[in-house]
Amino acid sequence: MRRVSALLDPFLLLLMATVALATVLPARGGWAPVVAGLADAGIVLLFFLHGARLSREAIVAGARKWHLHLAVLLTTFALFPLLGLAFGALPFLPGEFAAGMLFLTLLPSTVQSSIAFTAIARGDVAAAVCAASFSNLAGIFLTPALVALLMGGTMGGFSWGAAQTILLQLLLPFLAGHFLRPWIGDFVARHKAWLGKVDRGSILLVVYAAFGAAIVEGLWQKVAPISLLVLVALCAVLLAIVLGLTWWLGRRLGFSRAEAIVLLFCGSKKSLATGVPMAGVLFPAASVGIVLLPIMVFHQLQLMACAVIAPRLGATAPDREGA
Repeated sequence: MRRVSALLDPFLLLLMATVALATVLPARGGWAPVVAGLADAGIVLLFFLHGARLSREAIVAGARKWHLHLAVLLTTFALFPLLGLAFGALPFLPGEFAAGMLFLTLLPSTVQSSIAFTAIARGDVAAAVCAASFSNLAGIFLTPALVALLMGGTMGGFSWGAAQTILLQLLLPFLAGHFLRPWIGDFVARHKAWLGKVDRGSILLVVYAAFGAAIVEGLWQKVAPISLLVLVALCAVLLAIVLGLTWWLGRRLGFSRAEAIVLLFCGSKKSLATGVPMAGVLFPAASVGIVLLPIMVFHQLQLMACAVIAPRLGATAPDREGA
């Protein structure tokens, strides 16, 4: 029982509770625009804090292992999207699930879990910090661009209005937070735990608003139980393919074992924390709930798989670092 609970992400349990709350008590009538406005404010705050946390020292340090970071970026924003297009073309997958699967593959990597699993597996932690940070920084720009390129004709399209929303809610807050870092960086570092709760609270608010709007539009009438089972199976297959390919590529490209571990964990992850607010900006309110289902499923699967893989790699690591 203790082992099973360790594999379950507590935050995902909060997300599931939020979905249940949105199912039973969605925001209706005059409350709907109020909740939507609060969710938008949460997105702005979330990306402001992302920018404030990113140090320029990490960017400079990361350039030293550019070949590894390039491999992570290509895996995250090239290999994954190609697989997303292939999975999205499956004839038995409903259109909105197909869009959600494709959107999942366009997201950047996680930060905290990528670094944590790299450390457990005795990989290059410093490189993992840089690679995960670069992926998230690139995702601010690349994910909306890839959505415009690959999903412009689905889920409501991609308009100049959407581009303005991305600029105002994602890019400007991120840049503002980063450029204010010399003045607010110490505050952010001192209150890291508290601000982490603010981050997660913002995400939960966005999820509540998104699923509430989808519930009002009849989400669970559109999604059959068999479709959810198919979605879980497809996410598991996608994760298995990427885990296998990233480990193979790491060895094939001549990386050290420690560097190959970085590619394995940073290159195979997708960020729920980034995906939730971005979906709220990029897609119509009634569609966000169903678009988020694949990333919520994939998020838990990637944590469970890596929680098994990382300790095994750590237990078999040679004593000589970088071997």
